[in-house]
Amino acid sequence: MKTPSTLATWLGGLDGCRLARVLETRRDAASTPQPRSVGELADRLQRPGSVALALTRLALPHLQVAEALASLRAPAARDDLAELLAAADDATIRDLEAVLEALADHALVWPDGAGKLRMAGALRQAWDAPLGLDAPLEELLTGTTSDELRAMLAALGVKPPGSKAQRLAALVEYHSDPERILSVIDKAPAVTRKLLEGRSGAGPGSPGSPGRFIMFGSPGPELEPGARWALDRGLLVQDRRRYGPARMPAEVALALRGPDWHAPFHPVPPSVGLAPVSPKEVDHEASAAASAFAAGAASVLSACSTTAPARLKSGGIGARELARIGKAAQADDAVVRLTLEAAYAAGLLARDGDRVAPTEAYDAWAEQEPPEQFAALLQAWRNLPLTPTRARDEDNKALPALAGAPPCNGCVQARHGLLDAAERLPAGQGVRGASDLGPLIAWYRPLADSSPDGPPFATVIREAELLGVLARGALSAIGIHLWTGDAEGLDTECRRLLPSATSTARIGADLTAVVTGTPSTQLASLLDSVADRETSGTASVWRFSAGSVRRALDAGLVPEDITADLAAVATGPLPQPLSYLITDTARGHGRVRIAPAACVLHGQEPALLAELAAHRRLAELGLRQLAPTVLISRSPLDRTLAALRAEGYAPVAETTEGTVRIERALPRRATAAVPAPRGSRARGGGRTAATSTARETPSLDPSTLATRLLAAPVTAPEPAPFDGGAPFATDTEEIVAGWAKRLPYSDIRQLAHAIDAGQAITVEYVATSGSRTVRTLSSLDLDPPYLEAWCHLRDAERVFTLSRIHSVMSAALE
Repeated sequence: MKTPSTLATWLGGLDGCRLARVLETRRDAASTPQPRSVGELADRLQRPGSVALALTRLALPHLQVAEALASLRAPAARDDLAELLAAADDATIRDLEAVLEALADHALVWPDGAGKLRMAGALRQAWDAPLGLDAPLEELLTGTTSDELRAMLAALGVKPPGSKAQRLAALVEYHSDPERILSVIDKAPAVTRKLLEGRSGAGPGSPGSPGRFIMFGSPGPELEPGARWALDRGLLVQDRRRYGPARMPAEVALALRGPDWHAPFHPVPPSVGLAPVSPKEVDHEASAAASAFAAGAASVLSACSTTAPARLKSGGIGARELARIGKAAQADDAVVRLTLEAAYAAGLLARDGDRVAPTEAYDAWAEQEPPEQFAALLQAWRNLPLTPTRARDEDNKALPALAGAPPCNGCVQARHGLLDAAERLPAGQGVRGASDLGPLIAWYRPLADSSPDGPPFATVIREAELLGVLARGALSAIGIHLWTGDAEGLDTECRRLLPSATSTARIGADLTAVVTGTPSTQLASLLDSVADRETSGTASVWRFSAGSVRRALDAGLVPEDITADLAAVATGPLPQPLSYLITDTARGHGRVRIAPAACVLHGQEPALLAELAAHRRLAELGLRQLAPTVLISRSPLDRTLAALRAEGYAPVAETTEGTVRIERALPRRATAAVPAPRGSRARGGGRTAATSTARETPSLDPSTLATRLLAAPVTAPEPAPFDGGAPFATDTEEIVAGWAKRLPYSDIRQLAHAIDAGQAITVEYVATSGSRTVRTLSSLDLDPPYLEAWCHLRDAERVFTLSRIHSVMSAALE
């Protein structure tokens, strides 16, 4: 049995309410299969992936305190931390205690039994040099030879002792006095002094600059002039274990910064310009924005249903297709991109070969009222792992939509930081300018993606305004429920602020149909079939023309039906110009008929057929008159049909049986965006896993789980089948354990459960090349020694070797 970790000891000593707070804050660590003991919970909480996920949700003061504690090399005393942060007055001390309490709720920092503060190991490793401070001199000199130590002491004017240990102790003792360090540096060449001051964070332009955050990177090599003099005296140390610049001991950096230097600590959010705004004003603007977006989104997806967008060979929907959709829906690029990404995330769109087509879920969505449609897209936007309206990259190249880029947790946190910042504005107040929210978002989510293509967070702020989440510089009622995650409350507010679909149109003598609000699916479908949409938004306009009416006739409608359908939705009688247009277009429709004989044109009017045969612009069709009412064409039927229509004629096509061909295409529908779980099965070696899918464990609330964990032993027994230990819980666990030798049992439990339950899982995978990636996998299919899965990083099916999976954690929960 493993010895309980320090974190496990602290967790085991909490009361049920406090442990429940930890479980609520770190939901990924409490996901199914739920931990069986506080020891297993502590193990999950300290995994690098879980810690990295928690860090992205922290505000600026939490990260500042964590970095300061990392520089002290915890365990550290509270007083030392307070002194480093210059927390001397009562208010600042209270702020520091509140931050430490929040970090404890995240299980990132906790007090041990000796009055010290400890922190998760993965958190300490988040910085290469916290606060710009490297390791102490003694640690950096670990690999230094005795002769090198002797040379450093001699250069400092100190008589070297006899043994290596004595020489190391003498050098460390010499550099423990800041005054002595400064006196040595005063004698250094100018280029060395400039180098040391810059590296310490005490030089111009870098007053106490913090250490670089390296959760996803490492420092690069560089050559520095003037370093040799400092290396000879231990003011810099060359690390032989890694390639890179010489490292500065923490003692040297602190001496150069001086006794008045303190680590940055900003517990209070930055102030922003505020202006009074009433709830009624916020509601009015939010309602207008949400209604306009809902109408535009319905038009965009309707255009995709009519003609499924084509995908680029490199993936995604390119600028040409986006422009086509925007023109058809009369929507700007931001609305088109935002709708496509949200609809794809909501399962309304999916890839279908070389196109992106609506799914069957879209048909159900299209029948809903605008408030329900809008709520579905809004909730999908909240957790989109990208910034959908960002149209260009850092090199100003156009970005396709639905390109399947790697998930961006910083983009998600930018959105959540916006909701946090706006929700905490004073009641009845909004920011004077939406851009003023940028510094606030940066305070609440320092690690979020700040949209480098413009002012900080300008893109995500614009999206929030477009959706009515942010109105008049304040969070709307829609935004408040989006922030709390209250789906039921969000639906209620959407129904309050968005009008129901409009089922009538005002048809004017200028051959336009105007619909105020969002048209119903049936009304939009009717008007799209017989007229051309000109504008969309809070009011939509369609225009009737001979070409649009002919399109309806080509689709099999008869003039009487067109008139009756329009009269049924019109707010008044149909104007005479529209009735004349329908009648005149119908009179000329089908006067020429084209049969599929490659092809034959025939009609009842010899003069019209002779006119076609003599038409100069139709000469390329190769028309030849066989009889007064019959022409033949050397061109195929569809080309002949298109050419005649382009010249203003209204021919119809016939089938081989001589009946009129109806030109109505069935809408294209795609399957789900991600393959449905195929269930668990194991093949190979004659070993078969349990064929029945494991039943889901009912979801427990944090309080219930906390009570159960505190009642259980600190650590749970782990299976050891070859040593007579406890048996595995399922056959899948035993199979995974047999192949995934690097995984501890807690990871095996999570992976086996994901396979059996058809759930997504996040793994750290090391390829044969040695590259290490973190991937979210779904649709898991066990085929020892392999695991087939849908890889969300590559957006495709992939095969993974079980032995190369190095760690497992639940898929990120927001």
